[in-house]
Amino acid sequence: MLIAGFPAGAWGTNCYVVATGPGSECVVIDPGQDAAPGVAQVVAEHRLKPVAVLVTHGHVDHMWSVAPVAGTHDATAWIHPRDRHLLTDPMSGMSPETARMLLGQDLTFAEPDDVRELADAQSLELAGVTFAVDHAPGHTQGSVTFRTPYPHEDVSEVMFSGDLLFKGSIGRTDLPGGDHPTILRSLRDKVLPLADDVVVLPGHGEQTSIGAERVTNPYLKDLTTP
Repeated sequence: MLIAGFPAGAWGTNCYVVATGPGSECVVIDPGQDAAPGVAQVVAEHRLKPVAVLVTHGHVDHMWSVAPVAGTHDATAWIHPRDRHLLTDPMSGMSPETARMLLGQDLTFAEPDDVRELADAQSLELAGVTFAVDHAPGHTQGSVTFRTPYPHEDVSEVMFSGDLLFKGSIGRTDLPGGDHPTILRSLRDKVLPLADDVVVLPGHGEQTSIGAERVTNPYLKDLTTP
């Protein structure tokens, strides 16, 4: 399996390109601000054809380039229905700081031509790769994670966690649609049951594993403390 990732834009949002190998179809996950050139570089380097764009949640730093990437490659965009409105109205999910940062820019956001909605426990077969979808609200109402089997003796799955889980931390819950008790419930129900060898590829920062976060992440440790 080929997984290429790079940080994009002012927020350093991790964008990922996933394929079975070079010369095949691929899936793009969370193409944020200024991610299109990075996607194009990975696609050209590995001779890939994007067929789908997956969005872990609708915040602007994760969906900024969804329409350009999907449009360029005639790919289908996938997002949870609770966050779909953010594709065309990202301001409704922004913090005041982010809104001020973008103030004065001539920005127009539109849905791609082909948008499909994600559901909890859904199994997606895209570009020869199977993705398990887990609805994990709390950071936003429509936050999801994507898990895919990984053919390696030390890793059973890779999870693209978006802004649900980071190395040593979790997603913020002070933005519109965020809720702290809800994200803790998502972590308890969707993260803690996973095997320790699951590799976590987050929306920001370095990769980690479920096992490492179970013993070092203070939020997960609190959930497991009697």
